[in-house]
Amino acid sequence: MHMPSNENPYDEFIRNLAKMVEDLLKKMPDQDTTHIIGCTIITGNGPNMPHIIFNGNRQDEETTFELIEGPDKVFVTANLPPVLHSAPYADITPDSLHIVVNEKRTRVELPCRVDVIHSFYHVRHGVIDIILKKKTGAAASTSIEHG
Repeated sequence: MHMPSNENPYDEFIRNLAKMVEDLLKKMPDQDTTHIIGCTIITGNGPNMPHIIFNGNRQDEETTFELIEGPDKVFVTANLPPVLHSAPYADITPDSLHIVVNEKRTRVELPCRVDVIHSFYHVRHGVIDIILKKKTGAAASTSIEHG
């Protein structure tokens, strides 16, 4: 068993994660009716980090999402419906984000411009995770747009 120490930078994260799981288990309703289908853990510095998003089994076709802004990245996590007719994807431009699920586009309002080349997404376990790198400085955007 791993013993926490002050020298290992991951130990604080492990302690926080253990506390969050403990709190979650205490607050769970009847375990016969509660199931965790998907879960996203976002780590980093800040008052709300680390942050866990639980994604339940959704029966409707509406795409819901959560957006968290970090110092240099924007994190978007969305639930996917249980039945997919086509591969879901993120349509990322410097000024916009659309999550496309079953050919339906859901617009996500972005808090800033993003660097498309260094942004990406993953689809797995009923969830789409989108990580957008914030665009830094106006000089970088003009050199790319006019270059």
